[in-house]
Amino acid sequence: MPTSNSPYSAFAALLASTGKPVSPAELHGLLLGRSCAGAGFDPEPWLVDAGELLGVEPPENVRQALIGLQEMVKGELSGSDIAVILLLPSDDAPLAERATALGQWCQGFLDGFGLTLRDGALSSDAMEVLQDISAIAQVQSALDESEDGESDYMEVMEYLRVAPLLLFTECNKTPLAAAPKPSLH
Repeated sequence: MPTSNSPYSAFAALLASTGKPVSPAELHGLLLGRSCAGAGFDPEPWLVDAGELLGVEPPENVRQALIGLQEMVKGELSGSDIAVILLLPSDDAPLAERATALGQWCQGFLDGFGLTLRDGALSSDAMEVLQDISAIAQVQSALDESEDGESDYMEVMEYLRVAPLLLFTECNKTPLAAAPKPSLH
């Protein structure tokens, strides 16, 4: 097993300290799903949802890490980049481990999105993204340790870095409060 010091590994160790091992990928998916569905970025409701997944009231160090993770997601969703960074095992982890985490991320995303989505119809594009994420969550064990498996994993991961932005844009019609732009006068 690789001994990388990846953000995923560090977050996994932190979460393990709560006594209930929860995948950082599932937790990040939950956060991103609820954020894309319109939950906003108030930390308290996020901490409640994370605590439910963890099964315990998060200790202070975990609370601070969860708030930091939320700030990162807020920056990604409201920034000018057209991709989010998924909290997944590093590329040196076995493909099976990365594929399992990808499936956990998808499941967390769907859970968070479903818990938060307000009434209202989604576009056919948004429905297709959700169906894709649901399908990806189911096929995680189909990737084999090969160049084709690696290529398939990378394609899926790249799709998942961009697809949530469509859902965020659709479900959050009112833009986040942006800093006032300096006057050009």
